[in-house]
Amino acid sequence: MVKGLYTAYTAMINEQNRMDVVTNNLANANTNGFKKEGATSQSFDAVLAYKIKDASEAYHLSKRIGRNHPGVKIGEGYTDFSQGPLKSTGNPYDLALSDSGFFVVEFTNKAGDTSTMYTRDGNFALTEEGRLVTRDGDAVLDENGSPIELDPHLKADINTSGQIIQDGNVVATIQVTDFADYNYLKHYGENYFQPIEGAEEADAKAKVYAGYLETSNMSVVTEMVNMITISRAYESNQKMITTIDSTLDIAANQLGKI
Repeated sequence: MVKGLYTAYTAMINEQNRMDVVTNNLANANTNGFKKEGATSQSFDAVLAYKIKDASEAYHLSKRIGRNHPGVKIGEGYTDFSQGPLKSTGNPYDLALSDSGFFVVEFTNKAGDTSTMYTRDGNFALTEEGRLVTRDGDAVLDENGSPIELDPHLKADINTSGQIIQDGNVVATIQVTDFADYNYLKHYGENYFQPIEGAEEADAKAKVYAGYLETSNMSVVTEMVNMITISRAYESNQKMITTIDSTLDIAANQLGKI
């Protein structure tokens, strides 16, 4: 078999995966608190190298090197947790974090099951009943893990420590949590993060700024350049397959007649 075909094929699959990641980043350019994602690539195992260095057999013994996997395979995905730019909104319930850390919310799925989620999106609102919620209606939790409830008829001020003050009294403190290793966090939707087994909570150093929102940390220009680069790499591998196909056609239908 012509291994060049499989090399080009695996490269096209890899570029398709990279394109999926880039387009998802672009689709969330205006999503508050969104953290851009990336994709890595890696080569298949080099069987020949193991055979050359195998001192358990005679060095000049002629043997097959085993299965050889040419091309490239999809590596691991990753999330860039760097902070995005802050924008001023003037809304006292719009909150942004100045450093690493996450707001804690009580997420309810379509089945009605609740779980704790973490987000950088501080685009909150106050319901008529006085509950502080996300734009999707999920309750924002205080430092005790309880939903925050305020008096909707009183003005609320939120300081950099996350304390909510009404009528001169601290009525609640917004919970801000950090993690020791972000590798133990996975995306849930576009704005939420969910800890997996092995995640360890840590003290957050972030300050809370009212009247601001953290925007997406992805650059539209950079992602557009990446998209063009990926498209050209994909087209190059397409041309490689076309070229190899034409050589096989010559070998089978022209040289075979001689």
